[in-house]
Amino acid sequence: MLARASSAPQMRRRASDARDAAVIDVGSNSVRLVLYRLEGRAIWTVYNEKVLAGLGRDLGATGRLSETGVETALTALRRFRAVIEAAGPIDVFTAATAAVREAKDGPAFVARVKAETGLVLRVLSGQEEARYAALGVLAGAPLGEGVVGDLGGASLELVRLSPDGPVDGATLALGPFALAGTKPDKARIEIDKRLAAVSDRFRTDSFQAVGGAWRNLALLHMRMSGYPLQIVHQYEMSRADALDAARFISRQSRASLEGIQGISRKRLETLPHAAMVMEALIERLGVRQIAVSAYGLREGLLFEAMSPETRDQDPLIEGCAALTSRRGIDETLGPTLEAWLEPVFAALPPIFGERDRVLRAAACRLADLGARLHPDHRADLVFEQVLRAPVAGQTHAERAFLAVAAFARHTSAASTPDGPIISRLLTDGQRKRARALGAAIRLGCDLSGRSAALLGQSQLALDDGRLTLSAADGQADMLLGEQSARRASQLAGLLGLKLEIRRG
Repeated sequence: MLARASSAPQMRRRASDARDAAVIDVGSNSVRLVLYRLEGRAIWTVYNEKVLAGLGRDLGATGRLSETGVETALTALRRFRAVIEAAGPIDVFTAATAAVREAKDGPAFVARVKAETGLVLRVLSGQEEARYAALGVLAGAPLGEGVVGDLGGASLELVRLSPDGPVDGATLALGPFALAGTKPDKARIEIDKRLAAVSDRFRTDSFQAVGGAWRNLALLHMRMSGYPLQIVHQYEMSRADALDAARFISRQSRASLEGIQGISRKRLETLPHAAMVMEALIERLGVRQIAVSAYGLREGLLFEAMSPETRDQDPLIEGCAALTSRRGIDETLGPTLEAWLEPVFAALPPIFGERDRVLRAAACRLADLGARLHPDHRADLVFEQVLRAPVAGQTHAERAFLAVAAFARHTSAASTPDGPIISRLLTDGQRKRARALGAAIRLGCDLSGRSAALLGQSQLALDDGRLTLSAADGQADMLLGEQSARRASQLAGLLGLKLEIRRG
């Protein structure tokens, strides 16, 4: 059984447990090297290099790899080997997908790669490719559900997500290279025909879109809708919105697409085809909601290699802990803060449902993210970093919530940076709760001098409609500070409660 993320508070692995890994991904269109830093469940991209070799460009017509593409790919792989040797990652993963798998000369290419670079390419089956794409989605969004679709240069992989992980995968020859040279009207008919064969197996309300072309489609929709947060991971579109964007793109000429800001010039050739496939998928599978994942096959390889205990950790909590621990901050402060404020916040009406506890845990682990920043700018800088940090396992609304909480941890100001983003993503109630959470974290840090041991000698609680702050026997002096009293008063005001500080 695949372990899903737990919402229970967890201590992250220490920095000594961090390790480096590399993934070489030989796709039908691109050849890519990504260097990663793994800190427990947190996955950080350290370096990313892509070469558009177009290995599968001639596959539909000749059944063979593109000759030019082979030479381009080999040049890239020789360079990638040199980079890996210099970086010295502990783990190196390789994967070759549809073009190499399907081409008549695929085995010869793999042999040549080994002879010229020393790299041993693992050629994935269609089922394996689909499974790793789904594992990648779960690595970035543990609560992901429905069907994953990974569109590459030569193929589309579909796989269903279940409580036990990915099941029932299928590979369809629906990449742009598989239908190269086919006129749009005939391509639409062929796409629909190939999807019809599997539509009953993969009907779903929720669709997880993986692949560079679909990420660009999402970026275009952001521009069309005036969406203020330009982060593609876990960006969501309704059925109607996705259909509008797909139909718009699929009917544009290359010249028209070139005039649109935000679309990668390298994707112009394949983007209209990707839009046609998206449109057909939505209609054939009955999709109602689309979520875009920036994680895919490469992250799936990393995720599978993690221990079951590590996979069971929550990526948002672990990612936030890793952000702070890089600054040499006491790793016990975050979990201690979480336990300290839990009696109060767990008693409040939920605003994100079961996710409330995870968000509190994440916010507490960000408590000292700004410790080494200039105090005059700390709140603004922390806000920007939390809002846009490449931390997985959070929706855009959750990003905004944590950013507001991190801002309030350092200032009592009510107005945050990027006001239009916050207003678009959060309700007034969610924004007020985030400010209260940040204020509680600020109180805990100031009360204890950022000492987990001292914080554990005090108690924050709700008692008969009052917010109470008390200390253990012999520790009452810690409650004497004027600054702490102001922090407690601010928190009580945000919660709409009366404050009582029990000093004896």
